[in-house]
Amino acid sequence: MTQASPDVAAPGEPTALPWRTVARVVFPENDIEALPLYLDTTPDLEAAAAIGRVEEARWTRGVPMPGTAVTNSFGTSHYDYVTDRRRVELPAGVRVSFATIFNAFPAAYWRRWSDARMVRLDVEVRGHGTVLVYKSNARGIRHMVEMHDLEPGGAQHLSVDLSLSPFGDGGWYWFDLAASGHEGIELVEASWSVQVPQAHAGQEPGTVSLGITTMNRETFCVGTLRTLADADDLRALVDTVYVIDQGGDTLRHTPGYAEAAADLGPQHKLVVQDNLGGSGGFSRSMIETLSAGRSRYLLILDDDVNVETEGILRSLAFADLARRPLLVGGHMFNMYDRPTMHAYAEAVRPDFTWGPIDRHAPINFALSNLRARPELHRRWDANYNGWWMCLIPTQVIREIGLAIPAFLKWDDAEFCLRAGEAGYPTVTLPGVGVWHVPWTDKDDSIDWQAYLHQHNRLVTALLHGPREKAPRVLLDSAWIDLRHASAMQYYATTLRLQALEDILDGPEHLHARLRSVIPYTRGLKDQFDDARTSADPEAFPQPTGVGRTPLPLRGKRPSNTAMLPWLLTVAVKQVLAPAKAAQTTAPQVYLPKMDANWWRLAMLDSAVVSNADGSGASFYKRDRATWRALMGRSARLHRRLAREWPTLAAQYRAALPEFTSPQTWEATIHGTADSR
Repeated sequence: MTQASPDVAAPGEPTALPWRTVARVVFPENDIEALPLYLDTTPDLEAAAAIGRVEEARWTRGVPMPGTAVTNSFGTSHYDYVTDRRRVELPAGVRVSFATIFNAFPAAYWRRWSDARMVRLDVEVRGHGTVLVYKSNARGIRHMVEMHDLEPGGAQHLSVDLSLSPFGDGGWYWFDLAASGHEGIELVEASWSVQVPQAHAGQEPGTVSLGITTMNRETFCVGTLRTLADADDLRALVDTVYVIDQGGDTLRHTPGYAEAAADLGPQHKLVVQDNLGGSGGFSRSMIETLSAGRSRYLLILDDDVNVETEGILRSLAFADLARRPLLVGGHMFNMYDRPTMHAYAEAVRPDFTWGPIDRHAPINFALSNLRARPELHRRWDANYNGWWMCLIPTQVIREIGLAIPAFLKWDDAEFCLRAGEAGYPTVTLPGVGVWHVPWTDKDDSIDWQAYLHQHNRLVTALLHGPREKAPRVLLDSAWIDLRHASAMQYYATTLRLQALEDILDGPEHLHARLRSVIPYTRGLKDQFDDARTSADPEAFPQPTGVGRTPLPLRGKRPSNTAMLPWLLTVAVKQVLAPAKAAQTTAPQVYLPKMDANWWRLAMLDSAVVSNADGSGASFYKRDRATWRALMGRSARLHRRLAREWPTLAAQYRAALPEFTSPQTWEATIHGTADSR
């Protein structure tokens, strides 16, 4: 029996245009924890009920309706169903869904960014069961499109042509596979293809070079090279894998490198250069790719990732068939919690902060998958993608230049903003991604990278923010200085203020700072107690207690209404009250990093604070004179920056083509540029 909906192409519709496979249904062969990203074994009605709960709240304004019950038991992964990279085998009576981030078809993205109007699902199965094809809308409500009962027997092929018309705001296609009650069923293979638009008919698939920048991440990097060497289907479209080693030529001596490099053969080139940060390494891979003149695309990859090679093929197909040249970004998943996605789509906001568009926490697909998450069914349009994985047309690089000389931080966001202003959007494409070492165990806003956070955020604002008057990012910047200084984080505050000094010097300092930024920032650490760490738990005196300090060691951040009185209290303490000598000799408290919020630290005279990864701790000590000096300097620099903002914005924008040019970058890479 077959049931069909109007989304299925009618017999006799034009089919003269060719079809191109743009996504194959795949599975992880040796990664049981990642399986929820590929296969959903959740009971079907349970997933539907989760969506129903959200819809119900929409209509009842959040008031639960009597009698509604939704279970949170989401089944097991059933890794035993997977038999190889393309196959799953289901016992009798079992039903699974391919409504997953890696195997559903992101119809809304193809509808928005390509001229394709039809997608074809091809499924080959062996055994007795049912194939059910579904679609969803932007609110996550599903509709069954077609159902096919398969008779017992040998291999059977099912092909369904589906319209992309109704996906203007969001929605996916996917299919479920159900074994009969008496016999199992095997998925031999499945894939999604789109009908090639007329504008792309006859176009050969674009080839890609890969740019990987590494710095003391040799084992991760060798693993990525091994994965690429083993991906024969991908290698047919790869020109060169450039690895830019900035760690002192250590990669070539790492176990496994020689074998992976030999297997890649002429498709691999190792480049050794000084440490110029991520922006220097990725700019070198851009130069190498442009000089070779063969690739339509450059794929930027971080060194500490595991890559899903099928995602690279999908990004190439998407870029090839897009309406216009665009950047295709991949999602970042947590390498140590593999079903967890860092963010679905990210954006630089008007205040020049960055992060998830929806500001949601990381998404764990092992807890609930795509069918149970309505927020993932709308299309989210990013304006940048992190350079853990980003496909860039070489045409775009030729037109807008290389990365800004940022060392680390904001080079990816700024490049995507610059590309967008030139007419080349960034799309974070579902089904494309890498597993990356997470940021949960570090806080680089208070280490030497505090300089880069401040400096590169404001440089990006000068290049892409308001021209004629200072934006509100300066108020936020001054507020962050106040928070750090009041929390006894004098090292981070000092670095942030030096960043302002450098920005006021004009764009000439950008390339000059690349080689000196690490020696300078790390060289200051010994001057600050809060920057010196010890791994020995007995290195610090025993705490004296908080005494009369009006501070709960656990509690909430001051509310917006209470913030002004609270700030006045802090200001009086910081300006007028000297720290007690006994409390700077021995800490008042020991605080774990998770409790060391700025509003707690601001009410203390001293504390021993553990670092983010738990490997050591620092002794924070309040110093009234240091606080006054830093806050006075911050006020002066922010006033000057606000006053000179129009002039500086004009200078940085005028100099942008020069400091992002291949010629300027080559001079810096080869050490012929001035340094300071």
